[in-house]
Amino acid sequence: MTAPVLHVVSAGAARALVTALAPAFETAHGVRVAGTFGAVGAMRERLAGGVPCDVLVLSAPLIDALAREHRVRPDSVAPLGAVHTAIAVAAVAPRPDVHDAAALARALARASAIFFPDPARATAGIHFLRVLERLDLHAALAARLRPFPNGAEAMAALAATGASDAIGCTQATEIRYTPGVTLVAPLPADLELATVYTAAVWAGSAQPGLARDFVDGLTGPASAALRDAGGFEPTQRGHARLAPGSG
Repeated sequence: MTAPVLHVVSAGAARALVTALAPAFETAHGVRVAGTFGAVGAMRERLAGGVPCDVLVLSAPLIDALAREHRVRPDSVAPLGAVHTAIAVAAVAPRPDVHDAAALARALARASAIFFPDPARATAGIHFLRVLERLDLHAALAARLRPFPNGAEAMAALAATGASDAIGCTQATEIRYTPGVTLVAPLPADLELATVYTAAVWAGSAQPGLARDFVDGLTGPASAALRDAGGFEPTQRGHARLAPGSG
């Protein structure tokens, strides 16, 4: 008999957490966990297109909006934590000084290539583009910008270059879980972005009980150490700064 499938649609920032918890959950419940991961905007589009979903992991404002529309079960919504948007370099590269806006501008201006996620659909990519505009660097650095569909692909590409003068920017979780890159620091305080990610049971889930169990596993005390190691910081929902319109 084929095992039932639990479909998880998730922002890329939570990919490593979902995949780390999946094997034990599969064994305990006799199911197969199938994940769909990517930029928040891309996942929103996949949902609109009818992708199968039981568990949803996205940024808090979008989950809250879906709860108001009764597209997720409001009583199932639970926070994973806040994730900072951060600067990365290849593991072999020296760490640049990015402690304030001026230092970050100098580091970006020296970079041979700048890797980051989709500036139209990824939370970190949307914000990073605004950072470049605020630093008045977007036009000057346009030829060196290397956008990718999501942060994981951007960081994998940064790692593959091995260049000592390349730089990247995405969610801290995606940096921490990508071999070959090093997290330098979160964006400076006056340019920072901390995104709260939450999980919820999709209202149309064919397996709401299993879905709720998976949400509990993602957000509960048993996975607290894993969330902490991956870059999720405990937070009260609504207390993190979010890029307007980032979803």
